[in-house]
Amino acid sequence: MLHVFSPQGEAHLAVTMCARPLLAFDFDGTLAPIVARPDRARMAPGVAARLSKLSEHLPVAIVTGREIADVRPRLGFEPEFIVGSHGAESEVGSDDAPWRSALQDARVWLQSYRPELQQLGVQMEDKRHSIALHYRLAPDPERASRRLEEILRGASPALHVFGGKRVFNVVAAMAPDKADAVHRLALLAQREAAVFVGDDLNDEPVFERAPPSWLTIKVGRTDPPSRARFYLDSPNEMAMLLDRMIVLLGERSP
Repeated sequence: MLHVFSPQGEAHLAVTMCARPLLAFDFDGTLAPIVARPDRARMAPGVAARLSKLSEHLPVAIVTGREIADVRPRLGFEPEFIVGSHGAESEVGSDDAPWRSALQDARVWLQSYRPELQQLGVQMEDKRHSIALHYRLAPDPERASRRLEEILRGASPALHVFGGKRVFNVVAAMAPDKADAVHRLALLAQREAAVFVGDDLNDEPVFERAPPSWLTIKVGRTDPPSRARFYLDSPNEMAMLLDRMIVLLGERSP
């Protein structure tokens, strides 16, 4: 990967912005820094103001692992689209009936481990369309991670389990992922080009399935290696990226 502010990245960004793309962003670790307690995550006011400015000219989407109702009040602006639970929750024509039963079975299965997980310091977050098992605040995160891996190896084939930054996520295997969501949003917005910025394992499907006309950016260079074409070093560079987008649209930054 190259930094998006390298000559190659700048050129790719300029070409993509000329195509009037869909702009899609993850939230935690991308627009907002990762924090120990997820309920305290917030975007910097300057990032929100820049996204609001961009949304006046282009369709902007938030594609997050959070529930839609959770992330919306954290944004400080109103995007055209919000997709939650790693792609499984959408406000636009979503039907979760085919995989609702799989998640209900997962709730019952995981409930039997709740006392042990609480003892390990694992927090179970039920987001309706997905379940997150956070171990960031566990007294011994490595021990909690190992035990979670052991437990989750027993997951039903009807479930898809994947890791993240001090979290394991459980979704229905039939549910859309973030790549499905972003492709669908580009179609709804009638855009051939898209920019997608994310930071975690659940963003990799978008990076892997992005066509050449898309610009994909990972926040964080490695850990693990990514299929994104470019990177930012941290969420602290997000305002700079949004400023470049605004300038390329011929507008002034807020």
